[in-house]
Amino acid sequence: MRHAAIIGGLSASLLLVSAAQANNSMDVGMHKISAEGVGESIGSITLEDTEHGLLLTPELSDLETGPHGFHVHQNPSCEAQENDSGHMTAGLYAGGHYDPEETGSHKGPYDDGHLGDLPVLIVDEDGNATLPVLAPRLSVEDVKGRSIMIHEGGDNYSDDPEALGGGGSRVGCGIVEASDDSE
Repeated sequence: MRHAAIIGGLSASLLLVSAAQANNSMDVGMHKISAEGVGESIGSITLEDTEHGLLLTPELSDLETGPHGFHVHQNPSCEAQENDSGHMTAGLYAGGHYDPEETGSHKGPYDDGHLGDLPVLIVDEDGNATLPVLAPRLSVEDVKGRSIMIHEGGDNYSDDPEALGGGGSRVGCGIVEASDDSE
């Protein structure tokens, strides 16, 4: 009888943990972006809280092979906007890297710079990104109401020799909804 109660209690605990984990994950639809605006879908990224930080699991396709800068941006938009030079720029409405502490410094996901700095996104020779990355300083709650941006080219996690890690244009974007409607 005592063993049945213990097993029942363990089963209930596992169900509660599973339910809690389900509430701390969400999918973000990702799209190609350009100066003309938001384009076709390139897949999704699953965001999930873990004991070590935010796990981002991409299921993306139709990207250029190699490493890409990968960041959480301040605003929940993927739309193009006119830059200071008067040219339309892909994803500019997303604003800059998420930096709630106003560090003004691009130091990567493991240092005290922008909180929105993520590990680089790796795209295989077939144009697919499926390798999960871990952002140890973030949670799902931190990124709600923001956007996730993919940049052309890599990221050296430094502002030297080029600002923001030397990554190129914004090429992919998804909006992280402020509330999870799947509940």
